[in-house]
Amino acid sequence: MTASTTQTLADVAPAFVDMAHRIVWATVATTDRNGRPRTRVLHPIWEWDGTKLTGWIATGPRTLKAKHLEHQPHISLTYWSPEQDVCTAECRTSWETSDEQRRAGWDRFANAPEPVGYDPSIIPGWTGPDVEAFGLLHLEPERLRVFPGTLLLQGTGDLLTWSA
Repeated sequence: MTASTTQTLADVAPAFVDMAHRIVWATVATTDRNGRPRTRVLHPIWEWDGTKLTGWIATGPRTLKAKHLEHQPHISLTYWSPEQDVCTAECRTSWETSDEQRRAGWDRFANAPEPVGYDPSIIPGWTGPDVEAFGLLHLEPERLRVFPGTLLLQGTGDLLTWSA
């Protein structure tokens, strides 16, 4: 097992994206106005360009989740597979609000390869990127952790951790 406090984003991000995109669905936690955690399952897409990792969630901008993010713009999201693979990202969030950003976000989900890509119009009320019900949440990771199930089950593999 390898764990190091000096791992770089370049050491961790590719493994994180590989695992996250294989698992697809993440449990995402926000904090309400009273400091209580609230969770839901969402479908992020991640982009790694070799130096920067960016996440995106297509979601409603007028939801309870959005109200939580107005109060506290940080989330924690965790992916888990039955093979005990687990990866976590702690992120700062912001809404992409311009028409151009929303179109690019819609296209990002519509054109991504399966299993992370999907047609956003399958969501009730989402007939296009310009409808009020469609929102694009931008994720800026501040901490990543990748814990392969083989590490837990067989004692092999690397625990990867990065913090900004």
